[in-house]
Amino acid sequence: MNSLLKITNIKKNYVTDKEEIEAIKDISLDVYQGEILTLIGSSGCGKSSLLSILSGIDQASSGFYLFNKENPKIGYMLQNDALFPWLTIYQNALLGLKIQKNDTNENKEYVKKLFQKYKLEEFMDKYPHELSGGMRQRVV
Repeated sequence: MNSLLKITNIKKNYVTDKEEIEAIKDISLDVYQGEILTLIGSSGCGKSSLLSILSGIDQASSGFYLFNKENPKIGYMLQNDALFPWLTIYQNALLGLKIQKNDTNENKEYVKKLFQKYKLEEFMDKYPHELSGGMRQRVV
């Protein structure tokens, strides 16, 4: 059976002015269709670094990975949200649609339904600093 994702000898080092920090040391694994994978570890052990590499946000120092699918959709929740503080929560949610020039009335209504689904409807006109961390992550 072919794996959906093959990770081979991924390493990630961060270089500061004072030292080189090894965030990931030689990770190799295969992920197969239907599997559920959980990354568990202490703070600073490289979980977010690995996800950043797999999603294309960052690059490995060495090693490689291969998806057995062209243009896979990868998504994960960043530790810090990327909401713009000068926009309301609703405006933040519409930003991607506006950039793509796809902020139609139909899509705006869909976004409003998502706010209802995630119990955020009453906060649509609030700014990010007015919400809890969990609420902010639901918006992202």
